[in-house]
Amino acid sequence: QVQLVESGGGLVQAGGSLRLSCAASGRTFSDYVMGWFRQAPGKERKFVAAISWTGGTTYADSVKGRFTISRDNAKNTLSLQMNSLKPEDTAVYYCAARPGAVLTDNLYNYWGQGTQVTVSS
Repeated sequence: QVQLVESGGGLVQAGGSLRLSCAASGRTFSDYVMGWFRQAPGKERKFVAAISWTGGTTYADSVKGRFTISRDNAKNTLSLQMNSLKPEDTAVYYCAARPGAVLTDNLYNYWGQGTQVTVSS
C-alpha cells in the first residue's frame, strides 16, 4: 500500500504560478512511477504528467512547456510546478502511483485525495 497526500493548491490569477506537492508513505518510493492527474467540474479525470524513478518524464500536450514534474526520492515527495496558469487549468489535482518503471498515463493503483486549483481570469 502507498499513501499519498497532496498539498499546495489554491486560487491564482491567470498567468500566475503554483507548486503542488505530494507526500508518499508506506512503500519504497523508488518502486513507483508517479503521476499527476486533474479533474475539472463535470469532466473526466485526465492525465497531466508522470515521472519515473530515474527522472524520465512525460506530459500531456496541454501543459507542455508550462508545467514541470519532479520527485525527491530521498524525501519521498513528488512536485508539480505550474507556470503561466490558465483558467482552463482549474481542476482538482490528484497525485497517483503505479508500480514499475514504465511511464504511462493509465493503470495507476494509488491515489491521493486531491487538491483544488482555481485559476481566475
